Amino acid sequence: MLVTRYLAKDLFNGKTVFVTGGGSGINLGVAKNFAALGANVAICGRTREKLNAAAAELSALGAKVCAVAADVREFGALEKAFARSAAELGPMDVLVCGAAGNFLVPAETLSPNGFKSVIDIDLLGSFNASRASFEQLRATKGTIIYISAGMAYMPHAFQVHVGAAKAGIDMMMKNLAIEWGRHGVRTNSIVPGPIEGTEGMKRLSGEAQLAKLINGIPLKRMGTVDDIGQAAVFLASPLAAYISGCVMVVDGGQNLAGSALFNMGAEQMLRAQVG
Repeated sequence: MLVTRYLAKDLFNGKTVFVTGGGSGINLGVAKNFAALGANVAICGRTREKLNAAAAELSALGAKVCAVAADVREFGALEKAFARSAAELGPMDVLVCGAAGNFLVPAETLSPNGFKSVIDIDLLGSFNASRASFEQLRATKGTIIYISAGMAYMPHAFQVHVGAAKAGIDMMMKNLAIEWGRHGVRTNSIVPGPIEGTEGMKRLSGEAQLAKLINGIPLKRMGTVDDIGQAAVFLASPLAAYISGCVMVVDGGQNLAGSALFNMGAEQMLRAQVG
């Protein structure tokens, strides 16, 4: 359910939000939540077909949209994309760095090129976007939101490349909060938990595996793209005007160390003890 259920529909009227990797998935969900609150929305990605489809969805919500094909690994391409967005929609108020790459692979078979590819898309791409947007964000006293992942602080098997990239993003975010705060620019990260309908969830095979995953989440449900979109809207809104340098975990409590005990039968043991 879009964030308009909770906030004024004109909250971001006249504001421009740019979402990298905004053509699909969580990032498109974030863009749609801003669009529903009156923002002008720019998106970039590498696939023109996805961008066109996403632009149509955003336009249907009433947003003025700029969709630019650009690879976040190329600084010059982002400079051009941001310049076009500013010309069509006005200077950027919010940058969402969401472009990312991922695949499951054991570390012993991960090629150096595979590792570099994820680092380049996630970490270098986030730096490129941040650096290329700085002058616009300084002028608007804007904010940057990075889409991180739990692998940044909790090791996951077969995700050494992603963990390294996301940990780098979160530390970069904190450094920029210190350096750019004097310009009025705030920076924060969002860590999504398991989000239904995303590529990561599609890799789960079978209802039993999915049920086990949900059972390990204290809130007993998977998240939605709107859960992440609403968190992004909050961080970009005046409600978060004094929040910078923070990692916001939006995962229903899954990251809590004790939550995993439920997958090992602790819940059933407790019920037996209390009758």
